[in-house]
Amino acid sequence: MSIKRSAAIVGVGDVELEKGKVKDGQSVLQIQAIAAKRALEDAGLTKDDVDGIFVAGLWGLPGVGSFPSVVMSEYLGISPKYTDSTQIGGSAFEAHVGHAAAAIKAGLCEVALILYGSTQRSEKSRSLAGRPPVLTAQYETPFGLPSPAGSYAMAANRHMHEYGTKSEDLAEIAVATRKWAQLNPNATMRDPLTVEDVLNSPMICDPLHLLDCCLVTDGAGALIIVSPERAKDCRKKPVWVLGQGESHSHWSIQAMPDLTVTSAAISGKTAFEMAGVTHEEIDFVQIYDSFTITVLLTLESLGFCKPGEGGDFIKNQRTAPGGDFPMNTNGGGLSYAHPGMYGIFLLIEAVRQLRGECGERQVKEANIGLVNGTGGTLSSTSVVILGRD
Repeated sequence: MSIKRSAAIVGVGDVELEKGKVKDGQSVLQIQAIAAKRALEDAGLTKDDVDGIFVAGLWGLPGVGSFPSVVMSEYLGISPKYTDSTQIGGSAFEAHVGHAAAAIKAGLCEVALILYGSTQRSEKSRSLAGRPPVLTAQYETPFGLPSPAGSYAMAANRHMHEYGTKSEDLAEIAVATRKWAQLNPNATMRDPLTVEDVLNSPMICDPLHLLDCCLVTDGAGALIIVSPERAKDCRKKPVWVLGQGESHSHWSIQAMPDLTVTSAAISGKTAFEMAGVTHEEIDFVQIYDSFTITVLLTLESLGFCKPGEGGDFIKNQRTAPGGDFPMNTNGGGLSYAHPGMYGIFLLIEAVRQLRGECGERQVKEANIGLVNGTGGTLSSTSVVILGRD
């Protein structure tokens, strides 16, 4: 079943941060409610219109991790006809877009709310502790592999070994992303950044430096997805779901079939085929940037360049403002924000680009955008291709 143009994103919302933290000590429930209210207002709808809810994770609210959609529905006063708490890490929200579109096409709901929030920075709940030693993680955690940095460092080392990729290549990504952040007044990090700054920043896990790693912030975001009929009456012009794919290849990094190829090779192929577009027709991309190596591997796995060519592909600030391959235009997880799972913010930025709402960082003639979420330790991916009328 194809979900092409069977649903549209008509509302987005997020919350402001102060130095990466939510304002006034707001709770993870409060900031999600604010984001949801803003997304509904953006669409010209109310919470009474919502009959489908999609939530992944409640960072900062221990003890309810298995019931995020139930908790948020109760808090918001929503009794949905359709509910989904799919949790595949940072790619969960791109998967939710596909699931919501399929549910809408099947007539199971008409107005879907996708929601996420985290107060991980305020709660100081993020660490480099290993994963629970279950399944294949029993071969990693007891030996002290830091998670997730150690796993991504293994992938980076392998790519360098196989293809001669250099730390300077990865640094190019961080620098280009910071240039976009400098155009975004809501970005956490906006100071100028050079390749030398990245290479001279502290080593976190060889070969990844501090500035190769995403931020640790709070944050909340929301999306409203509706049927084509409901889209006609919404406040903003629809952003259509053209294609979506999802996949995962492993749980722990030592079980990854190939450290240089992510499951975006599968999820991307599905999304492109469903959307019926080519790589050349994509006007911008929003790629999950938990680490700089994540971006390089994803671009190759999606087919924008061949294996081992990622370093050359992004050279000379090609992905920065003014380059011919706009990427992570709000500053990404490296400079804008990264509240535990970042995928929903990739979608929010893509919608705003397609609406022409991004001010100084607006991509000219943005008609089709690709969003890729990555979860776990390069474990899961989901790709969404969006377009406007």
